[in-house]
Amino acid sequence: MASIIELLSNEKWPAENPDIIQLYSLATPNGQKIGIALEEMEISYEPHLIHIGQGDQSTDFFRQVNPNGKIPAIIDPDGPGGKPQAIMESAAILVHLANKSGKFMPSDPGEASEALQWLFFQVGHIGPMFGQFGHFWKFARETCDHPYPLERYTNETRRLLQVLEDRLANRDYLLGDDYSVVDMATMPWVRCLGGFYDAAEHLGLGDFAKVNSWQERCLKRPATQRGIEVCSLG
Repeated sequence: MASIIELLSNEKWPAENPDIIQLYSLATPNGQKIGIALEEMEISYEPHLIHIGQGDQSTDFFRQVNPNGKIPAIIDPDGPGGKPQAIMESAAILVHLANKSGKFMPSDPGEASEALQWLFFQVGHIGPMFGQFGHFWKFARETCDHPYPLERYTNETRRLLQVLEDRLANRDYLLGDDYSVVDMATMPWVRCLGGFYDAAEHLGLGDFAKVNSWQERCLKRPATQRGIEVCSLG
């Protein structure tokens, strides 16, 4: 296996500036999390588009950066202890960047624990369930005519939206008054429901007023707007 330094000089995605973070991603909800974080935290980075439709995620190079072959992933030449490190999994990358920048993650231990709980809620529930809903709603309706999968994931998506709605009942953001990595992780998935999946009417997204207001607040942030477009197909 190549060393981290050797990976930076790979043929397809060579680092023009190997001294800054290298982002390997695509502007899907999971990928957008990291684009948003890097822009919001004002961390220097170099983006590399990983086109999953063309199999870039299965190349030998990318599998060395992320053995699971999923976007996003980063190489931080100044990782823990000043040593270069490849980091996979969007939540792990968010925590790494928050620690590196000292931004968008509570410093109080109790509040930091709460942040991790909601971050894990996103990666354990929001992402997988919304993703399964999107698959059966947008891509599999012609190949899977049984109603059960779509009913199951529609109901679960609405249930999770209600969890967010209740959480936002007396908060501007998911942790309180301040925008955080939890919002960065969660908002792109909520946005995708009415956007890429085009399922606003089917899901009754208008029923979730607090969630919709929160999403609008997140999207008004210029750095978040920029981050959404990082590693976009155009």
